[in-house]
Amino acid sequence: MTAPEAPLVLRVAGRPVGRYVVRPELPARLSPRPHLHPVTTLSGTAVTELAPADHPHHLGVGVAVPDVEGHNFWGGRTYVRGRGPAELDNHGVQRHGSFPLRDPDGFVEELRWAAAGGGLLDERRTVAAAALTGTAWALDLTFSLTNVTPGPLSIGSPATNGRPGAAYGGFFWRAPKESAAPRVFTADADGEAEVHGRRADWLALVGAGWTLVFAGATDTTRRDPWFVRTAEYPGVGSSLASVERLPIPPGGTVVRRIVTVVADGRLGRDEAAALARKAVGR
Repeated sequence: MTAPEAPLVLRVAGRPVGRYVVRPELPARLSPRPHLHPVTTLSGTAVTELAPADHPHHLGVGVAVPDVEGHNFWGGRTYVRGRGPAELDNHGVQRHGSFPLRDPDGFVEELRWAAAGGGLLDERRTVAAAALTGTAWALDLTFSLTNVTPGPLSIGSPATNGRPGAAYGGFFWRAPKESAAPRVFTADADGEAEVHGRRADWLALVGAGWTLVFAGATDTTRRDPWFVRTAEYPGVGSSLASVERLPIPPGGTVVRRIVTVVADGRLGRDEAAALARKAVGR
């Protein structure tokens, strides 16, 4: 049996801002995977939620994909074309391998995505935390997924399996549910209906006393549409497979990088845009 590994604590200017759980003890149905929770603003306000009642498989901040060659690395039910959401015995697990680098402000992690007794993907995950201002910091997350099987495989989503508007899969951030739904906007659009499923260099989610600004940090990442929920629950993620499945040949690698600004207070469009530019160095 693998010995439990203590969670990492990310720090910015000496302040703890995130806790990374390496080997969570979770039932198989939740697709166990390393994740960040809680993540907080510099003043200590929590901006993530773990295993909420509405979606127990939402685990703070991490990387999750609902369909890797038919295996569920998202958790919960699987959307089946012509049938709808179904309980299937097809869940995978992300297994921590090692930390080639581990510092107070970030780490590099090697993981294996496994299902049905075999490995499908090897992941290298890089996470870094850095101060931006006295009230905002940036969480920089890059993931590289490499096909370790002898044949081609592909990444899908409920959208590619027949459920319109549900192209989630990739980076995902579950924010805390509050009495009022958060505001969401991009540089030129407001509201869930206007930003969900669309491409934007950055996207802001504004809660009661906090703001998250998500920015794609590479051209490839910026081509992925955003997956956004505010009314049902507050969550933002990328869409690796929005219209069609994403193929990965044997030995091929998919890389994405998203930088998230974590700020105290309710930021407006100009403030969010300025911090997004600063966070990604553009």
